[in-house]
Amino acid sequence: MASVKKIGKSWVAQIRKRGVRKSASFSTKKEAVEWSIKIEAEIISGDRGDIPDKPFGALLQRYAEEVSVNKKGVRWERIRIAMFKRDPIALVGLPVLNSTHVAEWRDRRLSQVSKDSVRREWSLMSHACTIAKKEWRWLKVNPFTDVRKPAKSEPRSRRPTTEEIEAILYTLGYEHDSPPDTVTSRVGAMWLFAMETAIRAGEITKMTWDNVYMDQKYVHLPKTITKTGFARDVPLSAEARRILEQVRGYDEKLCFLVNSAQQDVLFRRGRKKAGVEDLHFHDSRREALTRLAKKVDVMNLAKISGHRDLTILQNTYYNPTIQDLVDLVD
Repeated sequence: MASVKKIGKSWVAQIRKRGVRKSASFSTKKEAVEWSIKIEAEIISGDRGDIPDKPFGALLQRYAEEVSVNKKGVRWERIRIAMFKRDPIALVGLPVLNSTHVAEWRDRRLSQVSKDSVRREWSLMSHACTIAKKEWRWLKVNPFTDVRKPAKSEPRSRRPTTEEIEAILYTLGYEHDSPPDTVTSRVGAMWLFAMETAIRAGEITKMTWDNVYMDQKYVHLPKTITKTGFARDVPLSAEARRILEQVRGYDEKLCFLVNSAQQDVLFRRGRKKAGVEDLHFHDSRREALTRLAKKVDVMNLAKISGHRDLTILQNTYYNPTIQDLVDLVD
């Protein structure tokens, strides 16, 4: 409850509420009462209260522990947050954090990584600031909202050539007629499987045998393992079924027995040894969808890939050559 008293020629309002103490002097009692009512309302609604004297890195750490941990991309977010905490922005105190600090961070990162990488990191940090503002009351405003976000890069169009595919499979130790007994060779099997099915790497690593229906020629991807959070069924070509039979027996549950970290590191290593540049494992998805587009229409293609936005499917992943188009109409 606010206290309003006349001291000398001034009216002094004092507030003690929910651990917050405030006082102010006014020339009239009316002004003192109105101020008290306003400040008490702000304290009750949570709009008032001091921003904690903590560095931005502490905010990011709390986000990692309380929010990231509940996401499918927890590993990616934790790695990024650990990296952010080594950047100068992590040392900036929350009471003084502003758009200038964000702009400086953006420019530093643009000198190190691509615009798309900065955009992904931007989304993560901005969401952390939004949570801190709305739920924790650690910020008054999100400093990312007043800064220019880097523009999107042109969609990738990279597809592997036949020679590149053979070279990478060779360096990974994968052979069509031999069991892939090593993790490295199973990464090769995964890559071939991805180019047949358009299934994402992260989804392939979590595929289980109880969701593979060989007789019906499809695999079910439950919503718990898909990137979008929506379940889907993906048809299996003869080549995809051959690859699955090839890796059968290494584990009773997981189809490929390769985790995401192994897949990422070993594919990069094999690509480098093969002398192939600017090719990502994920480009297999574009290759697969471009191949599948010769067999199914765009609606069925989206059903296979899990895209809910046909524009993204068309502009980012479906990339036919002119000869592909000629073959379709000839």
